[in-house]
Amino acid sequence: MENALKGIKVLDLSRVLAGPLGTMLLADMGADVLRVEQPGGSDDIRHWYPFVEGESTYYMAANRNKRSMTLNLKTDQGRSLFEELVKTADVVVENFKTGTLDRLGLGYERLQTIKPDIILCSITGYGQTGPMHKHPGYDPVIQAVSGLMDVTGEKDGEATRVGIPVSDIMSSHYVAISILGALRVRDQEQKGQHIDLSLLDVQVSSMANVASSYLLKDHVTKRIGNAHGNITPYETFKCADDPIMIAAGNDRMFAQVAHVLGHPEWAEDERFKTNHDRIENRDELRSLLESVFVQKTAAEWEEQLTDHGVPCGAVNDIQQVFDHPQVQHREMVKTGQHEKLGEVAFVRNPIRTNGETLPIDSAPPILGANTEEILTETFGFGEERLQALKKEGII
Repeated sequence: MENALKGIKVLDLSRVLAGPLGTMLLADMGADVLRVEQPGGSDDIRHWYPFVEGESTYYMAANRNKRSMTLNLKTDQGRSLFEELVKTADVVVENFKTGTLDRLGLGYERLQTIKPDIILCSITGYGQTGPMHKHPGYDPVIQAVSGLMDVTGEKDGEATRVGIPVSDIMSSHYVAISILGALRVRDQEQKGQHIDLSLLDVQVSSMANVASSYLLKDHVTKRIGNAHGNITPYETFKCADDPIMIAAGNDRMFAQVAHVLGHPEWAEDERFKTNHDRIENRDELRSLLESVFVQKTAAEWEEQLTDHGVPCGAVNDIQQVFDHPQVQHREMVKTGQHEKLGEVAFVRNPIRTNGETLPIDSAPPILGANTEEILTETFGFGEERLQALKKEGII
């Protein structure tokens, strides 16, 4: 799998997370991803806290296995060089505001005249069309507009965003998926595609059962904390130390929970016998369960419940995650060599095929680290030409 995209070249004009994380997935599978930024840098994420010796850990999370070059697309010469790069590329990825690429003279129609089978993936908050197509869209705003925040948080508390930029992350997956599909179409039909990917579209499509409940039943799901609106017990409970998440997804599992907690009679109680009964008597059941869970540690309950086939797990902080024996066994942390920082750690790509994981060939590049290399290998530029481009502010 590591060389699945070997020979595919991606020109990555995107910034922040959804675009760069998507192109990183392609790079992990062997694509040659060239990050193209303005001289001096044009990606805000490079300046986001926290830092390691001046390098943003946020930036590091989305840009491994790539090369970086600077090119001033606001100049005629910069655009001309970019167009020459397009001739050698398969994919262009951008997440400028709608219309920006057209204003630069580098829109899809122009790119098609340069390379008819080029694939352009445009990522925006709200898409290329519609009444909000020109509005900027950042992850927390998309979480709010899409309804995700309204179903997240405590029942009587405020709507809460998810603790990671989940709309960006899910969109990054669609970046990779849509590009893989477009490459397949290109190989079969010798034509390109303009992919119009909207963060709002992605998040609305990811509302899953919440969306289905409304569309099919006019049911408006409301937030209820860590509980599940359709199943119980399917939530967190306080233990003697840390909380534990229980996911008893059917009546058999609930019977096992009742048995482990020392109250097998609950499984035959008319108030709790079926999931529908338990939903109707949710508060009463929760009170009974809480009174027992606090008597032991999360680890003790996890061991006993797991032995009886009940899905469960302690609520870990991020340090506990990387200390977790399963995470360590799966080798979820890999290292790569950074030009400035030396050997650094990363969460690996989760794809595993035939027992092998995808490699981290290189850490995220320092801004412009490969500019001269790319221009030399593509155009055969010598040192004199490179220095002239630097002096003119082109690179």
